Amino acid sequence: MGTPETDGLSLNVASLDGLHWVGIVAALVSAAVHLLLGVRMLPSGMGISFVLAGLGFLGAIALVLLDYRRRIVYAVGIPFTLVQMGLWYYVNFVSLGKSFPADIGTLGAVDKVAQLVLLAALVMLLR
Repeated sequence: MGTPETDGLSLNVASLDGLHWVGIVAALVSAAVHLLLGVRMLPSGMGISFVLAGLGFLGAIALVLLDYRRRIVYAVGIPFTLVQMGLWYYVNFVSLGKSFPADIGTLGAVDKVAQLVLLAALVMLLR
């Protein structure tokens, strides 16, 4: 956290362990996938939602790096990630009448693996 001399927040990576970095990398991967796909789909509503989701992952990473209420970030990150996974399943399978696993695609697979890793890291960090 910031000190009176800095008058604000500052990076605090010394307190991060390996599990934090696994979560950060997983969140970065998911953010990159969401931003890439979102920019491709702009200006549609789906594109905007993907960009916002990607920015959400990046914002959470920034909060963790700044040591700003990390436990709350972990607690909010769990349902945020679960909602991302649930929406992905609904949009790609339920709404199209497909059964899982249909054609997931490379980016979808990379994103879902990253989100599973992130989810596991968040649960362990919260405990």
